[in-house]
Amino acid sequence: MAEALDRPTGALTEETADTATTVRPPRRLDIVGRRNWFFGFSMLIILPGIFFMVTRGFLLGIDFAGGTEFDLQFGAAETQAEVESALAQIGVNGTVQAGANGTFIIRTGYADPAHQKALMDSLGQRLGTSVNSQSVTTVGGTVAGETVVRAFVAILAASVLILAYLTFRFRRVQGGWRSGVQFGGSALLALLHDVAVLGGIFSILGKGLGLRVGEIDTLFMTAVLTVVGFSVHDTIVVFDRIRENMIVARSLTFEQVANLSIMQTAARSIITSFTVVLVLVALLIAGGDSLKGFVLALLIGIVSGTYSSVFNATPLLVVWRRLAGATR
Repeated sequence: MAEALDRPTGALTEETADTATTVRPPRRLDIVGRRNWFFGFSMLIILPGIFFMVTRGFLLGIDFAGGTEFDLQFGAAETQAEVESALAQIGVNGTVQAGANGTFIIRTGYADPAHQKALMDSLGQRLGTSVNSQSVTTVGGTVAGETVVRAFVAILAASVLILAYLTFRFRRVQGGWRSGVQFGGSALLALLHDVAVLGGIFSILGKGLGLRVGEIDTLFMTAVLTVVGFSVHDTIVVFDRIRENMIVARSLTFEQVANLSIMQTAARSIITSFTVVLVLVALLIAGGDSLKGFVLALLIGIVSGTYSSVFNATPLLVVWRRLAGATR
């Protein structure tokens, strides 16, 4: 038994008075030993997004920015440049984006119903065509500000509760509450990685490329909270296997136990996430335009969450425990 436990990839055997249980060895990949490569890859993805978030910000939807959004269709074919020119000629400060089926999304400051009608009539006169309003959405500045605050409070509250739960859940690991904080903190850092990747990509799509799919709205925040829950679920599976292996494989170092646990759970995490990715890709291709931003956010978050759970969370835990001087 001692010989088997000395090998990270050997079969782990736990003998009791009545039974002997053998755990079949998984394929060997030294993920923990190559953690700096995976940390470097994460930074390569995150840093451009952080640059855009700091320097350019986000393309905010009307939920967060406030104002009035017109979804208009004109009787004659018009280009985006022509609509923008007509909007400038009537003295309205706003943005124009091409929508689906020849429609245009026009965002302006807050406009009451009388000003909404006046704007559409003026556009029709300037362009020499009829204007068909598909929809008009108005959000006041106060409501938009409250939405922003509530969105960040929701994300912060979810993160704090996850940290508290994981700290409590793993407090019985060798080291007590200190180990619980290490497990919970490592999972939280992996979550921050996923949020940074998602926010950075949407900043690049929205502000960098001017794509409406990169718009930040309430659906995006819903996707972020969903990703947070999905990502920490995979991380807990790996951490729980570490806890179990620390009991069985007492002669292994913590780094060996961590790497073994990743190998035992990686296939399950990747396969589970892949089935979700297939559904999201189908929705992204065949779904409506109004859902594309939400589906894209989920798709990016699920892929990033799976990566961070396997390649970031556990290596971070190993580094944290090593810095704290723990060998087990």
